[in-house]
Amino acid sequence: MANTSIFIQDACYQHRYIRSRDTSLIVELPERLVAVKVGLAAAIARIQELTRRSHEDSSDLVTALENLTLESANLAAPINVVHSAATLDLLNHPAVQFTHAFPDPTSAKDPNEYLKNLKKWSEESTDRISKGESEIPQALAQGDLYLCPESLGAIQGALGTVCESIDTIVDPSTSSKRAFVAIRPPGHHCGEDTPSGFCFVNNVIVGSAHAHLKHGIHRIVIFDIDLHHGNGTQSLAWAINEENQRLKLEAEAKAEAEAGSLSSVPGPLQIYYSSIHDVLSYPCEDGTPSLVQAASASIAGGHGQWIENVHLQKYEEEGFWGLYEEKYKQIIRSAEKFVQATASKDKDDVLVFISCGFDASEHEYASMSRHGRKVPTTFYAQFTNDVRVFADKYAKGRIVSVLEGGYSDRALTSGAFAHLCALGLPDGHTWNETWWAKESLDALQDAIKTKKPKGRVSGSLSTPTTDPRLELWLSQTLSLFQDLEPVPFRNPRREKFIPTQPSSRTLRQRKVESAAPSASTSAKSTPTKGGAIAKSTPQETSSETDDVSKGAVDAEDHRSDPSSSALGSVPDPVGGYVPVEGAAPRKLPRVILKLGPEPASSS
Repeated sequence: MANTSIFIQDACYQHRYIRSRDTSLIVELPERLVAVKVGLAAAIARIQELTRRSHEDSSDLVTALENLTLESANLAAPINVVHSAATLDLLNHPAVQFTHAFPDPTSAKDPNEYLKNLKKWSEESTDRISKGESEIPQALAQGDLYLCPESLGAIQGALGTVCESIDTIVDPSTSSKRAFVAIRPPGHHCGEDTPSGFCFVNNVIVGSAHAHLKHGIHRIVIFDIDLHHGNGTQSLAWAINEENQRLKLEAEAKAEAEAGSLSSVPGPLQIYYSSIHDVLSYPCEDGTPSLVQAASASIAGGHGQWIENVHLQKYEEEGFWGLYEEKYKQIIRSAEKFVQATASKDKDDVLVFISCGFDASEHEYASMSRHGRKVPTTFYAQFTNDVRVFADKYAKGRIVSVLEGGYSDRALTSGAFAHLCALGLPDGHTWNETWWAKESLDALQDAIKTKKPKGRVSGSLSTPTTDPRLELWLSQTLSLFQDLEPVPFRNPRREKFIPTQPSSRTLRQRKVESAAPSASTSAKSTPTKGGAIAKSTPQETSSETDDVSKGAVDAEDHRSDPSSSALGSVPDPVGGYVPVEGAAPRKLPRVILKLGPEPASSS
């Protein structure tokens, strides 16, 4: 029986950048899901191999006979794959309303304003772009955020799939108690009405609200392991805890007045948020005090808040696991204090979420993870295993892991590989680090490149047909990948109105210290949020191709200095530039953002 489910939402592929055919400036693209699926297929193949070997090694006659029966029916790994068609209505779903349209009694503002705008921006994107405008307001980060008419369906499908995964694992009649939800765009930078860092809605908080409103889950534990601090998730968790602390205090006061003694009245929802991240990276890279302070805050119960932030540190070759035990596992130890302190006799209602970003990986682009914080791939297995132990003890084993960031194909593939191995292996089995060693990842990369498997329209997971030219696990991976990718990703050609030249939009200003350009070149270089270098040259063009899919390679945020702004523009209060009416803008040079080749990997 499947103890773990993978939820795949192919509607996420519909969220595309349409301002230009050139996506070399854009790093967050739906193609990244392809690399994740390769890693998931590899994990299923290894789990299948391990569980099959366990059956074969059994000396018990009954088990052997059962094994024969299972083999005749095509023994599959204990992983259930759900090709989700779930969706929801942004403007009418209770969990979305709870998260992104919570009414403020002190304000006359329509609480649904942001969601209405998001829907409008998506629906009108084609028309606005055809007029030479941006589809999103100029006040938003133009390099981070984009929409197309299909983005609304992708976002609603992603949220619907998160809710579907929760419905599955909390259902006592199902065997799956753990889920990995492969969706993009990510969500942990989005606050109530503040899209940023690629994120338009907060997938994990919407899932938390759904678990609370539909299933009566009153305590949520969130472990965020993305390279970047989940500022949106923390701000939403703080606001929810603050409101519910007020309600709790009011209820206790009422109970005391009526009964003559103080009664312990549990709050309607409590969220523990924790994060392991690089405090030098987005959103803290500019040193904005409020963002750095938020990303460094830890509080255990005071004013109803449960927050734990731990900063990633540099480490020597053998020093990572010492840091892991001493510092990084602190977020699990603090979570134990949360569930113990908030326990109630009539409540057994804990659900665990992992905001699962893979951009802290040792295989991530150096310009994305440029502060030497890269964690070994085995971290994604060990941490997941430790969360399983925690969930088994406090949450009936229930874990929902939701994909966040990750941009190098190898970071995504290896991270998903290790994560699912630990999430999905049956009790009594463990992973082998050699599975994601450099030689294995190289072999997997070569197999994917040369075989180029074509997806099937339908079909369930089964024991794949082996290819004698490949190792068994590689052959299985290729076949399983076809099941995970029933309709191979294709980026269709856009309408003729889409400009073929890169956008000349002005990027957000950032004051940086940079060396003076060489006298022999007019190029200007500016560090971007993800660490890439923005080079302005009059004619040069460039694009990058990943191992599995062609896509943009860049950083999460793009900024340029004022000298690259168009003539006839003035500084905008939010840090960008707006055109001056009647002024004749000059054509901007092409902005090239490069991450470079896939990072060198060590075993």
